[in-house]
Amino acid sequence: MGFSISHLIVILLIVFVLFGAGKLPRVMGDLGKGLRSFKAGLHDEDEKEKDEENKKLPKE
Repeated sequence: MGFSISHLIVILLIVFVLFGAGKLPRVMGDLGKGLRSFKAGLHDEDEKEKDEENKKLPKE
């Protein structure tokens, strides 16, 4: 049971009706900024884990 093109079209129509044509670009821009921030946060978390692992290893 996956998404088909018809499901995607219905979802896009609902979003268009809820937000209207004027607000839609701003909403999508804010969504993009949020996703970039989320990815950056994940990357920062990975870097912290790597740093902690390097501190645990004895230096030769």
